Amino acid sequence: MIQNLSAGYINVPVPKDMDIKSEINKLRKEKNAVILAHYYQTGDLQDIADFVGDSLALAQWAAKTKADIIVLCGVHFMGETAKIICPGKKVLVPDLNAGCSLADSCPAEEFTAFVKKYPDHTVISYVNTTAAVKAVTDVVVTSTNAKQIVDSFPADAKIIFGPDRNLGNYINSITGRNMILWDGACHVHELFSLEKILALKKEYPEAEVITHPECKQPIIQVSDFVGSTAALLKYTITSDKKQFIVATESGVIHEMKKKSPQKKFIPAPPNDSTCACNECSFMRLNTMEKLYNCLKYELPEIIVDEEIQKKAIRPIRKMLELSEKLGL
Repeated sequence: MIQNLSAGYINVPVPKDMDIKSEINKLRKEKNAVILAHYYQTGDLQDIADFVGDSLALAQWAAKTKADIIVLCGVHFMGETAKIICPGKKVLVPDLNAGCSLADSCPAEEFTAFVKKYPDHTVISYVNTTAAVKAVTDVVVTSTNAKQIVDSFPADAKIIFGPDRNLGNYINSITGRNMILWDGACHVHELFSLEKILALKKEYPEAEVITHPECKQPIIQVSDFVGSTAALLKYTITSDKKQFIVATESGVIHEMKKKSPQKKFIPAPPNDSTCACNECSFMRLNTMEKLYNCLKYELPEIIVDEEIQKKAIRPIRKMLELSEKLGL
């Protein structure tokens, strides 16, 4: 078996004439593997996945799967989360280099020191964090359940929220709370251009601006709807509007088009004048070829330190329990 992972993935050429979809389907059946993909993956990976969802849905699916192998097409922390939930299963990712700028903005040692400054505070951490950060957390949240879980605590509860300052500020603004925020952010959601969104709004006056809460406040203020990735998708399905300017990672537009082919989806552009849409470079590291090799060689595998796993599972379980209780 090939063991060289110096590149962060199995770098074995895939024959150009191979029917890669058929081979992936054959491998997952032989190995009793399930393929989970995030909405921010490319369309071909979303289409071949057994399940496509946001971070909460992927965690919920991992918790209930009967598969022996979980292949997580997303970024590294998502693979870690699946491994923490399912320590007895083999969890694979197509490319170990698929990191997360938001998780990187919250180093575990620094966050641990930050938490120690507020010993009487409940620590709520976004799922976009490393296993080591989750290990010093009381409850994990996603953008889908963050507000509801925060609201499950008393109004006067002292809370630390990390690492996304934009999401934390948004929750503070709609709940009237004053959570202490870690100063982190997602590079994709930070880069949306207010000026270009307003220009698009003039070009498409009937379009609604729909925005992820990881975006900066000025973008949120001009938005018609703010919600998690899954909430944005649901909104476009149920809304009677026909045009949407989408201010989140543009990969989700693939599923929006599938669910509502008669509607128009315009990706909100970043500040970079050369780009018409905003993509996560980490998410785009995963490819069909890497997925095939990942399944074939069962590498790269996600490994989580056993002590960290034991600590990190508690806040994740609490999130899953609260989400079920709240009907999320």
